[in-house]
Amino acid sequence: MSSSSPDTETKPKKVLADLPEDYPTYGEIVWEQFCKYKLSYYSLWGVIALFCIAIFAPIISLNVPFFINIPAGAGPEQLQGLHFPWFKMLFDVNFFDSGVDIFFNSLIFTFPLALILWKVLSPKKKRNMPKEQYKTWRGNYWIASVVGMLVVALGIYFMEFRQPYVDWNMLSQNDQTSSLYPLLKYSYRDVDLMSVASEPSWQHFLGTDEQGRDVFTRMVFGTRISLTIGVLAVAIYTAIGMVLGGLGGFFGGRTDMVVLRMIEVMLCFPSFFLILTLRGFVENASVFHIMLIIGITGWTRIARLVRGEFLRLRRQDFVQAAIALGYTRWRIIFRHVMPNALGPVLVSATFGVAGAILLEASLSFLGLGPTTAPSWGQILTVGRQTKLWALILAPGFAIFLTVSLLNLVGEGVRDALDPKMRR
Repeated sequence: MSSSSPDTETKPKKVLADLPEDYPTYGEIVWEQFCKYKLSYYSLWGVIALFCIAIFAPIISLNVPFFINIPAGAGPEQLQGLHFPWFKMLFDVNFFDSGVDIFFNSLIFTFPLALILWKVLSPKKKRNMPKEQYKTWRGNYWIASVVGMLVVALGIYFMEFRQPYVDWNMLSQNDQTSSLYPLLKYSYRDVDLMSVASEPSWQHFLGTDEQGRDVFTRMVFGTRISLTIGVLAVAIYTAIGMVLGGLGGFFGGRTDMVVLRMIEVMLCFPSFFLILTLRGFVENASVFHIMLIIGITGWTRIARLVRGEFLRLRRQDFVQAAIALGYTRWRIIFRHVMPNALGPVLVSATFGVAGAILLEASLSFLGLGPTTAPSWGQILTVGRQTKLWALILAPGFAIFLTVSLLNLVGEGVRDALDPKMRR
């Protein structure tokens, strides 16, 4: 009996030792397959470019200088000297009254800082860390970075920083004053009464609307609204659908029956008309209201997918082994079964972002979207009313491009996750 014990102890170690050190993980296999679909791969870079436009929109267009030097006698005494109004204006709730703008403005600084710290703190080049340990560290770092960005943005927003209004454009017109502005000296709510409903020109790339506001600037800042509503609305209904579908599929019985009845009740109502009904109860809807309404009405598809996956996985050997080991049901659901059910959910969520952007544009086109935010659907409505072709083609093309890119990314993710489609 003693002679067989060394073999049973050394054999697993030998098998583990024979595995190559660079053995690819499931995520690396999926990413490698995704990169083989060139159209989807380049579409992903297109989506990243849209997020970069949304983050750095104030650098592209804003009517506040990065710095301005007012010498003695060129302005009020209390304003003389060197000022940096652009930085302060990013977090001024009198200027940017939407939490979406405050969040993206904070990313101008926190996102590059996260990349710099990643380069500095990354242990891969500093010492010989095992690959699995490095991957764990990498995942924890980016999770902590995202949480840190959200905390910073929320802290800035609830701080409600305000400052007195100063007409920096008037001060910068003095010949003795030196200043540096963003690429375009317009804000998305600037009104130019001397240039109302103008055609596209070198001064206004896409012309102006009926109030004299620069359309190109409103298009750039509208990218923030569309992407935010698309991503967060999908995040809300994905979380709801995963929890309800997971509980129904794992426990079965009465729990599954209750979840199925909830899904059937939600499916009885056409989703768009249900959204319109809920929107009717909200007065002066903000971006948060729109994403919440879309989120609480779109969870049924995710719930059905997750429920089906849980029904398939709960009889698998690894789940039965976890039950035999005495793990709690919540640990089995969220630590063992849920990660294995994320494949279809990820594909559906990718397509869902495009659908949420279309829904937001439809609501804004009908006049039911955010009232103060420069959304693409709102610009399209103004174009329909004024018959200005630039106000129709620009937001229409932006919506078409964004939805097409997201759908192409979704198709690439779907094929990469399907073993039958791997090349």
